[in-house]
Amino acid sequence: MNIIKAIYNFIVGDMVILIGIIVTLLILVLLNTVSGLSALRGASGIIMILGTLIVLTLTLTREVRGHRAR
Repeated sequence: MNIIKAIYNFIVGDMVILIGIIVTLLILVLLNTVSGLSALRGASGIIMILGTLIVLTLTLTREVRGHRAR
């Protein structure tokens, strides 16, 4: 179990990052599979970049607030 946790912490580091990136990827999959959303396919790269930046900013903000409280 410790090996799995160590690998998880090395690759992801935080559950917020994992969930956020998975949600962002699910949104991109929906954009590419639902024909009604085909007009937004050109913005897939921008959506991925913005989603990733938002998730990383939320994680960083949470970490900074957590260290100030101690």
